[in-house]
Amino acid sequence: SGGELYTAIAAKYPVEKIHFHGNNKSEEELEMALDHKIGCIVVDNFHELHMLHHLCQERKQIVNILLRVTPGIEAHTHDYILTGQEDSKFGFDLENGQAETALAMSLESEYLNLLGLHCHIGSQIFETAGFVMAAKKVLEKLSLWNGEYGFVPQVLNLGGGFGIRYTEGDTPLSPEQYVEEMIVVVRNETERLSLPMPEIWIEPGRSLVGDAGTTLYSIGSRKDVPNVRKYVAVDGGMSDNIRPALYDAKYEAILANRALDKHDEVVSIAGKCCESGDMLIWDLPLPDPGTQDILAVFCTGAYGYAMANNYNRIPRPPVVFVEDGNSRIVIKRESYEDLVRLDVPFSEKSPI
Repeated sequence: SGGELYTAIAAKYPVEKIHFHGNNKSEEELEMALDHKIGCIVVDNFHELHMLHHLCQERKQIVNILLRVTPGIEAHTHDYILTGQEDSKFGFDLENGQAETALAMSLESEYLNLLGLHCHIGSQIFETAGFVMAAKKVLEKLSLWNGEYGFVPQVLNLGGGFGIRYTEGDTPLSPEQYVEEMIVVVRNETERLSLPMPEIWIEPGRSLVGDAGTTLYSIGSRKDVPNVRKYVAVDGGMSDNIRPALYDAKYEAILANRALDKHDEVVSIAGKCCESGDMLIWDLPLPDPGTQDILAVFCTGAYGYAMANNYNRIPRPPVVFVEDGNSRIVIKRESYEDLVRLDVPFSEKSPI
């Protein structure tokens, strides 16, 4: 998004390494990307393709692009985080002619430097078959387009979505295994199709940061329903981690201050938002938890703070980096004053 782009620029991240994704980039966002001459824009649809061409034409500016295509591959993951199937809000469809039309339009533009194609089949994926199938389908099309348009891609971006271990039942592969099989299939297919070997880009995402994060909650109220369930509430919930409510994501946790105590109870961890679906973990074995205890929920480094919100006007927690016994705050805790900072009093006259 524009906010993420702005943050990267404000952090003085090298602009030539920034790639801009998104299925609904605004004109203002594209102008920001062009102003700062970022490395690549991943074009998602015809609306964006037309808009980017006209902006570059007005500026007499050339920009590197990839075309995002949907290869029609459904990865084994939750429906809400599937992205490579035919019925998707993302990308140009590879089979119905849209991707080829976008390719031809890009090649006709003197301002759009088409580096290659991008595809992303989903997130939290524990097998390589989907990546292999997607690579084969994309390269088959590239072979046809090579004959039709003489197009030789410099880059093939196979996305990411490498899974991590949230619970004991998760069995992610090593990053090396994902990458090795991607390289092998691209090398074999390019040799078979007599295509030059493109540069392979990947987007490891969650697998880089997911298990580096742990969320700490204070234990609050408790509700025991005889012969049904024991609820233990914490001072957060779907406001700081919406994944369990959004797509039934699973987590494991311990009492950080009593990690070695015997787990003699099974409780369910409830958030404090006014939603019955605000449940972080069902049926979690713990030592008898009390209000002096701290619950540590593992693997919240990805899609945690980034998806946090102020539902029920709950302030976001701080973010602390810890390494080698040292700690520092990198995002301050929100205050109640922060929550009303943008509110405009009715008595104040403010233009829209």
